[in-house]
Amino acid sequence: MKKGSTAQTRRMTSITRKLHWSWIGKKIGLYIGSDVLLFLMLMAGWICDREAAALGGLYWKYPRALLNGGAGRELVYRVSDESGKALFTLNLLPALQVAAYVLLAVAAVQILRLFLSYRKEDKKIRDILAPINEIALKADELSKMTFTEDKYQQIEDAISHLSPEEAELLSFGDADLQGIEAAMNNLLIRMRDTYRQQARFVDDASHELRTPIAVIQGYADMLSRWGREDEKVLDESIAAIRHESEHMNYLVEQLLFLARGDSGKTRLNMERVDLNALMREVYEESFLIDEKHPYFLELYGEPSAADENEAPAADGNGMSAPDENEAPADDENGGLAADGDGALLKQAVRILVDNAAKYTREGDEIRLGTGTTEERRPYLQVQDAGVGMAEADVSHMFERFYRADDARGYQGSGLGLSIAKWIVDKHGGHFEILSRTGLGTRIRIIL
Repeated sequence: MKKGSTAQTRRMTSITRKLHWSWIGKKIGLYIGSDVLLFLMLMAGWICDREAAALGGLYWKYPRALLNGGAGRELVYRVSDESGKALFTLNLLPALQVAAYVLLAVAAVQILRLFLSYRKEDKKIRDILAPINEIALKADELSKMTFTEDKYQQIEDAISHLSPEEAELLSFGDADLQGIEAAMNNLLIRMRDTYRQQARFVDDASHELRTPIAVIQGYADMLSRWGREDEKVLDESIAAIRHESEHMNYLVEQLLFLARGDSGKTRLNMERVDLNALMREVYEESFLIDEKHPYFLELYGEPSAADENEAPAADGNGMSAPDENEAPADDENGGLAADGDGALLKQAVRILVDNAAKYTREGDEIRLGTGTTEERRPYLQVQDAGVGMAEADVSHMFERFYRADDARGYQGSGLGLSIAKWIVDKHGGHFEILSRTGLGTRIRIIL
């Protein structure tokens, strides 16, 4: 064992011994206090019992006194009447001697018990101090470690030969540098993961932007050649350029939202949000935006709202709508409320509704609703009867630019669900997803 380790072990042993003696002192004090209290209670009970037996009861109106007589060989307890005549006398000395012997026996048992528990308490104290001892040993070892110029040069050479793209890790081949080696390798792994994520994000963003730019450039070239004389080509080109520019503008806005969120520049305006009112707004807007799908609204604590062709509360996919007979409402006005940023929560729900409309066949229903979980947490729900997702795709659906194979035939950037997840994460919530391929998807935002 090294000299520093030995000295530190001795210090910890000394600290353990001090703590143990402190514990023994507290135990002895507790034993003495309890023994004295037990002694007084026994003597008082015995005296009252004798007095009641001699006088036929306890008469507290009579004066009482303790008298010392017989050159200290007697300690007399006396009860007198109003005239001073002794009604009852009791020599306490024999009883005190018996009580003393009993207390000595009790004290001996207590001391024996304390001695037997010494080893157990010593182990408990050492177990508690073990992490502190380990930290102290490591700190002492680091404080005494001296690096020569060769070791610094060894670290510098190993770092200079690393490549950011390769999976190679540092290896100093020196026992004194193992701690530094492990710490730097962990840092390298995290940095490379971040680098790969950023590189993939940039590649995917470039790919998504390259397509509309190429389309716009192609139609612009066509216009410059013969589109001025051909009205059909002119109208087609203008419509295509407008459509692609809108798509590119939407994609750029999504990228900027995620960039601001990652940099911490997006601030949430937290307030009490009426979730029923929020979902009702999304429901009403959906009718104006999307005329290809029937929408159904079922709010917590309120009757269902839908068009005249409303379907039953549960669809054929086995994914039921919110139950109105759930836990009591969260809002004192009888609705459903939660703390959050109303605009951002609405944006998250809007993303889910847009996805539901995108992947649901024309004429198939989309259900919106609110409710509470078994743990009384409020949720916002969007349920469709669309193409659904495979189980393998569900675990990746919130990754940026990720698109399942079944979804590649539909227009989209793959960023919407990433934005929705960012919003929900910032609210301390999570998603609950139930999806079946060919049957549909139900997504709950649980707050």
